[in-house]
Amino acid sequence: MKFSFVSLFPNLISGYFEDSILSRAIEKGLLEINYVNPRDFSADKWKKVDDTAVGGGAGMVMTPQPLFDTLTSLQEDDVHIIFASPVGKPFNQNDAKRLAKKKHIAFVSGRYEGIDERVIERFADEVYSIGDYILTGGELPSLVMADAISRNIQGVLGNEVSLDEESFEGFLLEAPAFARPPEYEGIKSPSEYMGGNHAKIKALKLSLSECKTKYFRPNELLKHKRRKKYEK
Repeated sequence: MKFSFVSLFPNLISGYFEDSILSRAIEKGLLEINYVNPRDFSADKWKKVDDTAVGGGAGMVMTPQPLFDTLTSLQEDDVHIIFASPVGKPFNQNDAKRLAKKKHIAFVSGRYEGIDERVIERFADEVYSIGDYILTGGELPSLVMADAISRNIQGVLGNEVSLDEESFEGFLLEAPAFARPPEYEGIKSPSEYMGGNHAKIKALKLSLSECKTKYFRPNELLKHKRRKKYEK
């Protein structure tokens, strides 16, 4: 998988891939990371990439020309282009799993008051939001999506069985996890976890998962119950 990050501030992104799981994935050749700065494609002699908004309004908008030329250069590589925007479709686990099958994804990070809409209309394959709030730029959403996608690429995780037990693989949230020692400062982990009875452990994890989902995501618990009803 190749990720291209289109950003005016690639240094905000690059450090994330220097350690841990994603760094090892790069070393193994499972991931390739590319950074493209629209400023390098600007036809303006001062390398300007923004201008005032047509019709007025506060702030500056990223202009079409640098991004048109940037993304046109990437299209030669059969790339799937994703824009990060608060107005986009909410990004979820199913999207991450589906996109993990792509060969090359480019994430376009906006700045200032956003990107000229003509760029999005011309080049966007998909537009995603990671939540109903506003950030100073699209770099963090791009990283969030890249991380979620990467975990679903075969070989990236050391233990791929863990993918089956994670939150959002069904409608339920993942059951609580506990590390050794089984007791710390008088607080004990569930004794069933230590008993070696896998049937009991599985049943308890399901029960705890349902409790957690009921508390944090009650609508998802309803979906889970409906699915169980139809599966009978």
